[in-house]
Amino acid sequence: MRYRLLLWAALAAFLIDQISKYLVVHVMRVADGNIDVLPPLLVFKYGENRGINFGLFQGNTDAAGWALIGVSMVIAIGVLIWLMRTAPSKLILVCGGLLIGGALGNVVDRLLYGYVLDFLNMSCCGINNPFVFNLADVFIFAGAIGLVLFEGKKAS
Repeated sequence: MRYRLLLWAALAAFLIDQISKYLVVHVMRVADGNIDVLPPLLVFKYGENRGINFGLFQGNTDAAGWALIGVSMVIAIGVLIWLMRTAPSKLILVCGGLLIGGALGNVVDRLLYGYVLDFLNMSCCGINNPFVFNLADVFIFAGAIGLVLFEGKKAS
């Protein structure tokens, strides 16, 4: 079955995201203080994101949280339906899986905590980036960019 690649990519993105959050937030206890990994390029910094990527559209109400869960699910299901109605390349299936797995990782956070756990902060070249994000955000972004860049390309 060709769509196994989609499933495996989604599962890998989801598990990597959830395991990384568990390790950094609950085991390394980043909420107790920042962890310099490769400062300033990479710092683990605790964040609770009640909005979308980079803290945009912050909403502290239950309704806002459920709306964001709904939007994430609609996008994930939409991408899945679109991929199943076409003859996507293997690369497109992986990109779609990354996007879906990342979206589901953030949905699980909202269901468990009421917000998305973020812990990655990257700054460089004298620019202090105040935003934190997580690996699900990276997978969503990479998957979406890949779907745009590689759609229609023959990379089976």
